[in-house]
Amino acid sequence: MSTPIPAATLVLFRETGGPAPELLFVERSRAMVFAGGALVFPGGRVDPGDRALALELGGDPDDMAARIAAIRETIEEVGVAVGMSPMAGATLQRLRAALHDGVAFGAVLHELSLTLDPSALTGFARWLPAHAASRIFDTRFYLARLPAESAAAVVDATENVRTFWATAQDVLDDADAGRATIIFPTRRNLERLAQFADFDAAVADAHAHEIRTVTPWSETRDGREYLCIPDDLGYPVTAEPMSAAVRG
Repeated sequence: MSTPIPAATLVLFRETGGPAPELLFVERSRAMVFAGGALVFPGGRVDPGDRALALELGGDPDDMAARIAAIRETIEEVGVAVGMSPMAGATLQRLRAALHDGVAFGAVLHELSLTLDPSALTGFARWLPAHAASRIFDTRFYLARLPAESAAAVVDATENVRTFWATAQDVLDDADAGRATIIFPTRRNLERLAQFADFDAAVADAHAHEIRTVTPWSETRDGREYLCIPDDLGYPVTAEPMSAAVRG
């Protein structure tokens, strides 16, 4: 198996008064090696700058670095700032442009006199697949509420081709109808997220379940091979026929 790459992703909630909250998605470019063409949440790998900044902030360095990565990647990919001090639109544009230019997150924060609040993110899950692939990501999932007066999400048009808001169930329905592609971890997390009527319910569920690394395994049941996950982590569906599972 490839050496796992630490990564983080952010499930961003927007409540519109409907029966279920909307979540922010990006569609990955089909040219991408990992999950090309799939719908995912904003996120990416933890980089050395995230780790350096995590050491400055204290706490569990791996969790803190992943929180920082989730915040940074969401700014880079969709231009939405979560877990940060309020800023004018022009400042956000400068921040995003600097990150796209490869400037370290900590350096840009210092230059623009901005501060982070990683506690705005709630830990939700951690997934580490074990199948043979060119890249294996050890991904931590976090939840956050869309800040008031937030900028509109705008796709970066590099790794991703579009961004949009939709309920978890809408995306599951689109995948089932063949209108969208979602990989196995995204499907399982969407099934779990589809249970919640609002952000607070999702946070309560996150606090009610241990965050234990999910590594799917294969199992034969009644002569058919299934891809399985543990049944005590809050997921309503814990097995899918291997023939139907989409793996990144």
